[in-house]
Amino acid sequence: MSENYSKLRQHAESAFGKAQSQLFERQRAIEDLNSIVIARNEKTLRLREARLAKELRDSLASGTKPASKRARKS
Repeated sequence: MSENYSKLRQHAESAFGKAQSQLFERQRAIEDLNSIVIARNEKTLRLREARLAKELRDSLASGTKPASKRARKS
């Protein structure tokens, strides 16, 4: 079937195919990176929640108020 196309058309089809596969590879790489970022953010959130829960348990066990991390404005 490629015999029906001119050499210029065949060259254009080849260039388009290469551009398309580069685009698909780039999109797949971006999706991979996004999944890594999402997993890292979820892990960070779980660790933060666990740390805050532990700090709350520790402060309740010692009978003191949990320390506030934010400075109060006067």
